[in-house]
Amino acid sequence: MPAARRFPLQLIGAFFALYVIWGSTYLVIRIGIESWPPLMMAGVRFLVAGSLMYGFMRWRGSPAPTFVQWRAAGMIGFLLLACGNGGVTLAEHSGVASGVAALAVATVPLFTLLFGYFWGARNTRLEWAGIVLGLIGIGMLNLGTNLQASPMGAAMILFAAAAWAFGSVWSRHLPLPAGPMASAAEMLVAGAVLLAGSLLSGERMTQMPTAAGWGALLYLVFFGSIIAFSAYMYLLKNVRPAAATSYAYVNPAVAVMLGIAFAGESIGFEECLAMAVIISAVVLIGLPQWRKQKPV
Repeated sequence: MPAARRFPLQLIGAFFALYVIWGSTYLVIRIGIESWPPLMMAGVRFLVAGSLMYGFMRWRGSPAPTFVQWRAAGMIGFLLLACGNGGVTLAEHSGVASGVAALAVATVPLFTLLFGYFWGARNTRLEWAGIVLGLIGIGMLNLGTNLQASPMGAAMILFAAAAWAFGSVWSRHLPLPAGPMASAAEMLVAGAVLLAGSLLSGERMTQMPTAAGWGALLYLVFFGSIIAFSAYMYLLKNVRPAAATSYAYVNPAVAVMLGIAFAGESIGFEECLAMAVIISAVVLIGLPQWRKQKPV
């Protein structure tokens, strides 16, 4: 009986982490890049988080990844974290509002279905309708003043979403380490790549980060990279995939509200309309997954 009561609390906590923490990271990234160079902050974030998770997993007895597993994790870490998260960080640094960045990243399920098609997946008519509607939403989003003011940011944020989707699909066909060790290896490689990019691009610290900058980095390391990702892995094992990936249409709303409340961001009519269209598209894509499969 106690276990039955604990289980729903674990689910509630996991969904809270996925919706609120991941949704809040867009605003926290914006706060962080006011003190840190963007690539440097992202690199330090993943290198620290990956080191902590790797050390914890080894302490728990998990085997070290083989060379083949390191190579696979490195490729996925490069796509998901270096290109995906790094792209979001650069886009926000170029002036894209945190809420609009989260809304653009909500297009990940659209790109995921498109890339899955190249690996033999076949989409339903409802899913194709969602893809078309989502592409219309992307076009509407680019009509808004926020992305028009930063064309490079617009391109970067859509590239980040596409890279994350491609890496997510490709990861299913690669020999990654088991369990959280895969995340640890991916974060270590991505952190090293991002720091190398920071060095090569000439990023430099001109002054020590503020207290808010340090707080943002710590939040992204522990809450954004370790806790929220662990919650995501837990949900993947205990609920349907459509429920676990429902963050795609909850995060934008959370990010927009936080950006307006704490960062003075404003979202125009075009962005609001685009949000409604994109979220509707993601819901359409998720409907076939929510339906119970007929027994074979």
